[in-house]
Amino acid sequence: MFRFANPEYLWLLLAIPFLTAFYAWFAAVRRKALKRYGAPSLLATLMPEVSVKRRGMKYFMLLAGLTAVVFVIAGPQFGSKLETVKRQGIEVMICLDVSNSMLAEDISPNRLEKAKQMLSRLTDDLNNDKLGLIVFAGEAFTQLPITSDYISAKMFMPSISPSMVSTQGTAIGSAIELAMRSFTPNEETSKAIIIITDGENHEGDAVQIAAASAEKGVKINVVGIGLPKGAPIPVGIGSDFLKDNSGNVVITQMNEQMCQDIAQAGQGMYVRADNTNSALKALQGELSKMSKSEVESQVYSDYDEQFPVLAWIALIIIVLEFFILERKNRLFRNVKLFS
Repeated sequence: MFRFANPEYLWLLLAIPFLTAFYAWFAAVRRKALKRYGAPSLLATLMPEVSVKRRGMKYFMLLAGLTAVVFVIAGPQFGSKLETVKRQGIEVMICLDVSNSMLAEDISPNRLEKAKQMLSRLTDDLNNDKLGLIVFAGEAFTQLPITSDYISAKMFMPSISPSMVSTQGTAIGSAIELAMRSFTPNEETSKAIIIITDGENHEGDAVQIAAASAEKGVKINVVGIGLPKGAPIPVGIGSDFLKDNSGNVVITQMNEQMCQDIAQAGQGMYVRADNTNSALKALQGELSKMSKSEVESQVYSDYDEQFPVLAWIALIIIVLEFFILERKNRLFRNVKLFS
């Protein structure tokens, strides 16, 4: 994206046509005055060192230099600039369950959409912190590396769906291990992992992995999403639901006990998400308790200044214009550089 920091100075460019018209008028007056002394062809032989083309070249070079100066003053900016800044914050990795059971509608509009809404509002509440996002079902994948770019984080959230992970299941242990590897290495900051899941079809030894993470100073907070009574899993568009081999509608129920066990082993908090905002407020309160330390982040500033290039162009043009004389050099009279 391109813009000018001070676009009001571009009005100075309106002077260029007037200066060009003035130069044309002055040149006409000059020619008319010279005709009083004789024919132009005769005067050219009497003044062999005078070069009309050099005079025109000098003027247009000066005009080009002034145009470049106007653009420099206007402050051209383009693209973005990567800057390293130091802030007081924490690092948070979010592990979001995207298994098919997260489409159940016991939580409005459904479990997954409720989780995405919660994450969006949680991101809005972060300040100077780093955030990363992992999606998991039967496998875990990094959706967003840990960053302080909250705009990018929110852009990723609407596109999250069960189709992102082809293998079904609930590999919470794999998600925790991937989250532990995703934190900024060699940075002494407070770190936390937030797992949002219904816990159904739980695989692996997530409790043991959560305990190992807690021993390394990383708390595991778990948000159980869903209602104990459960709900059917919608399939496609319409009112059809997932059925088992016997043709019975599958009812997915949140495994609350497993979620609590993981949170306890990870020395973190467990909270159940329902149709209220209580879970979000609990998470915000838990993160606010964490001690903040210096976090080094690379962020993109809005625009990168481009005026130095134009400044050099203007300087080169003006210097060349200064050294080009209106009269021909006697030593190089026969060199037809401007013919």
